[in-house]
Amino acid sequence: MQGASHMLLEEPVRLASVLAPVKPKVFPSLTKIVGTLGPKSHTVEVIEECLTAGMSVARFDFSWLDAAYHQETLDNLRKAAQNVKKLCPVMLDTLGPEIQVHNSTGGPIELTAGNHVMITPDCSKAPSAEILPVTFGDIAKAVKKGDTLFIGQYLFTGSETTSVWLEVLDTSGENVNCLVKNTATLAGPIFSLHVTQVHISLPTLSEYDKQVISTWGSRNSVDIISLSHTRSAQDVRELRAFLQSHDLHETQIYAKVENSEGLDHFDEILEEADGVIISRGYLGIDLPPENVFLFQKTAIQKCNLAGKPVIITRVVDSMIDNLRPTRAEATDVANAVLDGTDGILLGAETLRGPYPVDAVSTVGRICAEAETVYNQPLQFKKVMRYVGEPMLHEESVASAAVRSAMKVKAAAIVVFTFSGRAARLVAKYRPPMPILAVVFPPEGSDPSKWRSYGTTQARQCFAVRGVYPLMGSTDEAETGGLTKEEYGKKLALNYGRSVGIVKPFDRVIIFEKIGDSPVVKIIECEDS
Repeated sequence: MQGASHMLLEEPVRLASVLAPVKPKVFPSLTKIVGTLGPKSHTVEVIEECLTAGMSVARFDFSWLDAAYHQETLDNLRKAAQNVKKLCPVMLDTLGPEIQVHNSTGGPIELTAGNHVMITPDCSKAPSAEILPVTFGDIAKAVKKGDTLFIGQYLFTGSETTSVWLEVLDTSGENVNCLVKNTATLAGPIFSLHVTQVHISLPTLSEYDKQVISTWGSRNSVDIISLSHTRSAQDVRELRAFLQSHDLHETQIYAKVENSEGLDHFDEILEEADGVIISRGYLGIDLPPENVFLFQKTAIQKCNLAGKPVIITRVVDSMIDNLRPTRAEATDVANAVLDGTDGILLGAETLRGPYPVDAVSTVGRICAEAETVYNQPLQFKKVMRYVGEPMLHEESVASAAVRSAMKVKAAAIVVFTFSGRAARLVAKYRPPMPILAVVFPPEGSDPSKWRSYGTTQARQCFAVRGVYPLMGSTDEAETGGLTKEEYGKKLALNYGRSVGIVKPFDRVIIFEKIGDSPVVKIIECEDS
């Protein structure tokens, strides 16, 4: 390294501080945690515990279970969120062009290295060690001799005892003959098949996905859609057009980049999407192991500079079965935070693992510790240099708000917003203190639609690092004889005091608009 200014960690870091007791925090971490809800996190009680432990976004994976089950889970989420008085956005994860092996018998399939196995699109065949039926009719047309196929359990554990590598020997009609490269046992009802660095002629937004979005998604006004296997910007544009045709104009799209095609088109995908999920399960198959970290760091940095949320997956796989992560996994979580991720996505750890609450709280604690040594001044300079001059007025004031907060050691930054854009703009500069986003509903909106669950824009803020939305009300401001700005400031400061963020004589930064011009104010809290 060429000097301290280029280090990931903010210096100086005393090694003795590692042994110091961790101080309790109001928020588990500024980094957000996405929890996938399922059989082990289905009840109101468990979801309440997950929310309290630090889960900020609830993910619904439609490659598992049916709409009725997910609806019951969502109803439980809403009850839990009301009980703990927290907003929580809903993320719908699409199936996409995923090729699946359906194990109709449900029994384990033993595959032995050196043996041959046939991949067939004939799903009437019973799966066995000699034949595996898949849900893709053109598999023989897509592959050629020497190609690598990978079949694994849900989300790919990467364990060589539960996932298998196959080498294509030849094709025979619609079937593919393969050599088994390692001994493994496939167990469970569904396995995923991935062909390394080969284009699969299936649409990114499948007919199944369209059916789910147009029914379950539309009925529940989902906040975010995670577009699995995003391969180009056109995939994002097609989904956006579909959402608009079903009156889901406010739903955000997070492009889930998980293969070499998405990597090749990353810049254009980033420009089109509202956020990015770096899904390392498939990427870990498509890329050589030594290149995965490089893509992660580069992709996160691109998202940071663009001011768009980025979420990392597959960090504590061992917690699917165990109470504690491995040392390598704990370090992986911390490195993702130091790289600049907005969030960590937990999949099977909370969906079917026996310790969903512990997974959330453990990851939260690791994130919080990493944040204490995050090199914010370096990131601030990088973003400033990338944005360049002349800056747009709002961007200039947002960066000034963060610079001022650092200089006066503010306890929090308060932002007034309708769309959430102002809060995201401030978060782009990665302040080390929480951003309290006072979100006002649209003029004339029905209070019954947002009073309990917040507006879509407010909930979406929970996917952004450091942003914590509070629902404002112009009606309440007028009733109290206050301007919108006075009411918003009072709401944020009262909340800050109630949870211990703001104390007497603390300084707070206010980022607001006066007329059409954004301005920054520094206020000192009263002793009351």
